[in-house]
Amino acid sequence: MSTVTGTPDRTSGTPVAPSDAPAGADTARLLRWWPAAVLVVLIVAPYSALPLPGLLDGPVGSAGSLQLLATCLLFGALATGYDLLLGRTGLLSFGHALYFAAGSYATNTIMLEAGLPFAVSALVGVCFGIALALVLGSVSLRVTGIGFSMVTLAFAQAGSILVSRNPGGFTGGEEGRAAPAELLPSGLVGIEHTANLYWVALGYLVLTLAVVHWAVRSPTGRVWEGIKENERRVEVLGLRPYGFKLTAFVLAGGLAALGGLVHLLLTGGSTPQTTTSDFTLSLLVMVVLGGSGTRWGPMVGGILYTWADHRLGDLAGSGAVADLPAVLRVPLSQPLFLLGVLFVAVVHLLPGGLARLPSRLGSALRAPRGTTSAGAAARKENRHS
Repeated sequence: MSTVTGTPDRTSGTPVAPSDAPAGADTARLLRWWPAAVLVVLIVAPYSALPLPGLLDGPVGSAGSLQLLATCLLFGALATGYDLLLGRTGLLSFGHALYFAAGSYATNTIMLEAGLPFAVSALVGVCFGIALALVLGSVSLRVTGIGFSMVTLAFAQAGSILVSRNPGGFTGGEEGRAAPAELLPSGLVGIEHTANLYWVALGYLVLTLAVVHWAVRSPTGRVWEGIKENERRVEVLGLRPYGFKLTAFVLAGGLAALGGLVHLLLTGGSTPQTTTSDFTLSLLVMVVLGGSGTRWGPMVGGILYTWADHRLGDLAGSGAVADLPAVLRVPLSQPLFLLGVLFVAVVHLLPGGLARLPSRLGSALRAPRGTTSAGAAARKENRHS
């Protein structure tokens, strides 16, 4: 008489054959490699002529589509870096745009005024953004909570006013300043080199994800998690939270300055819109939309928000919306209204952001109907008792 050996199923108690275990393990092992598969697809995207109606205006490899995709990747990376403060350390900063703008304006100004090559100007510009984050972060972190948020907002507003006043003609005021094409790398100038700009944005995203992942898994990252949960407990353990928070602030500021450099290449100049507090609020929405404190959530939120910001503008001005009654046409013709509705819907229906959606769907599919009904009946009985 033969017997069946194996691990009993936790729900039914039925033994599972040993041959089933390796198959499940192989599937789980393959699923771990999905980021590499996505990266390969993104790398070869400029060679694709696949049309995506509704998502993009033209084929994936067209110049307009690559420009939009590069912008989405840029802001996906920027939101990931910003989440080092919000989602990993619990610091709500309203001045993150200042360091993004610093990387762009410093690099552009050095090229225009000093005539230095792009590589040298870029290095100095990013270093300037890091130094600015170190100085302003050391002041901002002297206070906590809402006080910290207000100090960062004050610094950002001061930077925005400085740019708009155009001191010495260095910032260009409300018009911004175009980058000198003759000093930029020839392979990154012109519509025919849009694919190269796309790969630059993709490289920035990969670098940001790698740095954030390494930092979060380091001993410092574990202290950040403790500060977010309970800063007083970290102090009781004999650690000084100030130094760890400043490290997160400077690292996030440095990544933002590098992003400003990429934005300079994508747009061909420095714009004052990147210095406003609205810019940082957009980053906050991206992070919350994707899922604060998760590995992939801020990136997904940044990409989706940026894509929607560009595409919903086309929808708002389309003939389909223009033919609607006024009660519908007026709100739907405002892209910000559509973005707001999308954000409220995601926050209400998906607490924790889009990053929690796969686990929620998996839990819903794994839960037997009988278990759900029994649980509901038990809760109902408890309420009556």
